Amino acid sequence: MLAETVCSAVSAAGLGIAAVTAYRRRFLTAARVAAYALVPVGLVMTGVVQWVSGIVFKPSVWLGFGLLGVAWLLFMTTRAVERRRGGTRKERRAAAAAQREAVAPTASAPSLGAGRTPAARPAAKAGPAAGEDFSDIEAILKKHGI
Repeated sequence: MLAETVCSAVSAAGLGIAAVTAYRRRFLTAARVAAYALVPVGLVMTGVVQWVSGIVFKPSVWLGFGLLGVAWLLFMTTRAVERRRGGTRKERRAAAAAQREAVAPTASAPSLGAGRTPAARPAAKAGPAAGEDFSDIEAILKKHGI
């Protein structure tokens, strides 16, 4: 009952402000203020205000919101701890196995050979030598499954 009275008073005040605004020849603004002023009365007439006031003033509803908050807090805390640890034990084992498989056995071997610098390399030959470079690339791509 109190909520309905407050909504009616707010609507009446809003319609008064809309009337004053229209008197000042600001009709677009007056129409917008009147639209906002009619919303509380519409909510009272549809029963939304009674439903909301019934929820707000029930202690069991507030206990429910409190339990939802505690559940959310527990969920976020466990997620943060799991991230800090790096996941579950199975996930860590799978990640370690994937990391070991990803490492190539000859990855640490120098690509230029012993004691050679890029400037000391002989010039590339045209013809069959160029095909060897492509075979190396093809071997690498096949090795990675591409």
